[in-house]
Amino acid sequence: MSTNHEPQVANRITCPFCGNNTDFFQIAEDAIITTHFNQNADGSFTQEENESQVFGEIKLYCGNCEEELPEFLDRFTEMVF
Repeated sequence: MSTNHEPQVANRITCPFCGNNTDFFQIAEDAIITTHFNQNADGSFTQEENESQVFGEIKLYCGNCEEELPEFLDRFTEMVF
């Protein structure tokens, strides 16, 4: 008998405000983002690469209720691959 359960991971981040555990976003203050483009023969552009430098604070937010989650920022940063 086969069951189709996802494995439970003990260290998943869960928003304490709304229970979301899938969607998050970061905001970086005082950042410079450099995007390199290549112009195609038809005059359109294709993005080649992005580089970013962050000089200010980085904040983590819940993607559902948009509450700031500072207590999870270090964990989030460790787990971005």
